[in-house]
Amino acid sequence: MARMANWDDLRHSAESGDGVAAFELAMGHASGSGGLAVDLVRAHCWFNVASARGYAAAAPWRQEIAAEMSGREVAEAQKLARSTLKQIAA
Repeated sequence: MARMANWDDLRHSAESGDGVAAFELAMGHASGSGGLAVDLVRAHCWFNVASARGYAAAAPWRQEIAAEMSGREVAEAQKLARSTLKQIAA
């Protein structure tokens, strides 16, 4: 249960524009660690957000998982990232 609160805190920070938190959330979704399910669409989204928020190390990770995704999945992740970034900017 304590780990879930940590993911919730990371998500809140990431949704507030924290690039490091977005990267950590992406890593959790990419690896399925800490009780998160592996979700490459969400991982790609959060790597994209992290990169856009100045966390340069996220871009190579985004590329790496994109190679494992279908074009449709990448498009879905990009759409989700754009929506998330719009919410951050608002």
